Amino acid sequence: MSESSTKTGGLTSVQWLICAIAALGFAFDIYELLVFPLISRPALAELLNVDPDTDSGFNEILKWNAYIMWGSALCGGTFGLMGGTLTDRLGRRRVLTWSILLYAFSALASGFSTSAPMLLFFRCTTFIGVCVEFVAAVAWLAELFPDPQRREKVLGYTQAFSSFGGLLVTVAYGLCVTYGSSLPAIFGEHSAWRYTLISGVLPAIPLLLIRPFLPESPIWEQMRLAGTLKRASLGDIFKGQLARTSIVTAILFACGYGAAFGAIQFMPQIVPGLNKAWAPIPKLRKELDTKEKGSAEYNELKGRIGKLGIDQQTTVANVQLWQELGGLFGRFALAFLAVRMVNRQRLLRMFQIPGLLIIPLVFLFPAAGKTPQGILDALGTDNLGLVKVGIFVAGFLTVAQFSFWGNYLPRVYPVHLRGTGESFAANVGGRMFGTAANGLTGLIIAPIFLGMAHLGLSRPGSLAYAAAVTAGLVYFVGLIASFWLPEPSADEAEH
Repeated sequence: MSESSTKTGGLTSVQWLICAIAALGFAFDIYELLVFPLISRPALAELLNVDPDTDSGFNEILKWNAYIMWGSALCGGTFGLMGGTLTDRLGRRRVLTWSILLYAFSALASGFSTSAPMLLFFRCTTFIGVCVEFVAAVAWLAELFPDPQRREKVLGYTQAFSSFGGLLVTVAYGLCVTYGSSLPAIFGEHSAWRYTLISGVLPAIPLLLIRPFLPESPIWEQMRLAGTLKRASLGDIFKGQLARTSIVTAILFACGYGAAFGAIQFMPQIVPGLNKAWAPIPKLRKELDTKEKGSAEYNELKGRIGKLGIDQQTTVANVQLWQELGGLFGRFALAFLAVRMVNRQRLLRMFQIPGLLIIPLVFLFPAAGKTPQGILDALGTDNLGLVKVGIFVAGFLTVAQFSFWGNYLPRVYPVHLRGTGESFAANVGGRMFGTAANGLTGLIIAPIFLGMAHLGLSRPGSLAYAAAVTAGLVYFVGLIASFWLPEPSADEAEH
């Protein structure tokens, strides 16, 4: 399909359909990536049968949280790298379709997990689908819209819908928390986290209906039919000038994912420590164990715990909503600036420099509950209120950088290496190395701060301090690496 006839006019109906499917895929990519950090605390508490408000329970949840976050990312990164090569060999549309179906039905299955290892398995298959889908979709869009200005707009604005995925999962979780008791019981319980995971099957439904109408990339198809499509090889992205591009983009991708998974995505674990009204929950749970099941006292106590738990989970979802709104505005800001700024390094640093200065402070003070009372009084708010503003800014500055790569990478790799090059940066750099920051924060740095008695930190507070260290580290490394980022030439996306 060529767009030459519509280059200066509006999009055709087929092109709108393409954009809609790509936007849906990007939205549910993020939906699936963000759903686990949001539900991990209640999900792992149930599956591991531990109390998240005790030292042992909190540590066990952090351990399995790291296993699932990094384990699924390793699987996704490994198979995503293979998927990038398959995208170059089998075609963009075919790989795009099957990757969406894989993560959608894996999400459905994960909602019926009966153990933490089972949840880990289905999170791995979900991640595999997500990692492959991103690479296939970006290559597909870049080649369906060869006009540079239109390509920048299409890539920028369809990727902006990723943040709608974040908003959707936040709203879905909030609805499941509020109305879960009215939904069919799963294994005898009305667990909001299960319903939220299951909702990830939704993108498969329109895709099954629309797939026959989706065209293949015309550039890739023409080269395949003419026999001029070179065979993709991972080693080719490290030859000549591409070597620098591949290494630097992988490092920068790792830093972006490090900020997200090593800091921002810990906020649902941190928020429960910011409201004193939830402090009695552990004591009430212990008291519940002393009551006779079915008695009036037991039911009254269980109801009280349930109300406090719903309030806590609703607040977590509300804070997440602020983060996703920040990410949404960040992606649209990037899409707006991408067609107006020629220098890619300067564009990236517009988000990196403020992030380096602001995000660590968000975790060191309001997220840790350590904002000076004089400042809180002057602003007329509390730490939780400041966290909402801070996480909005953190989402804006960090998530925008993910959209940056969707615009940048198709311009620096030739057609036969586009999927492979993008996949190496996103999956090896981002998913395999960047998400390791989750374990760095939760399993290595947080226990160090918790052991410093003079700091007087709670368990969530120690996690907030650790997140501040990780965020500062990856933003600093990313800023330094940005000075080696090659600037794409005007014609690099056309060969």
